[in-house]
Amino acid sequence: MSSEFTVTETLDVKGLSCPMPIVKTKQAIDDLEAGEVLEVVSTDSGSMSDIQGWADGTDGVSLLEQDEGDDVYKHYVEKTA
Repeated sequence: MSSEFTVTETLDVKGLSCPMPIVKTKQAIDDLEAGEVLEVVSTDSGSMSDIQGWADGTDGVSLLEQDEGDDVYKHYVEKTA
């Protein structure tokens, strides 16, 4: 994990498949303040492209980093506005 940012909150969406990781991520991001970072932990391999696409198409959020581990995918999303 990068030390360039601090995780504000962790969202566990393990066991959920598309579109629920995106739905839950959006709900959690809405509750954060600008500059805060949400860590999303998923077991859905599709979440790598899904969250990337969602972040790219959504104003006010930035995908900072993604990590792929053993059947666990971590996404770090910053609320920018």
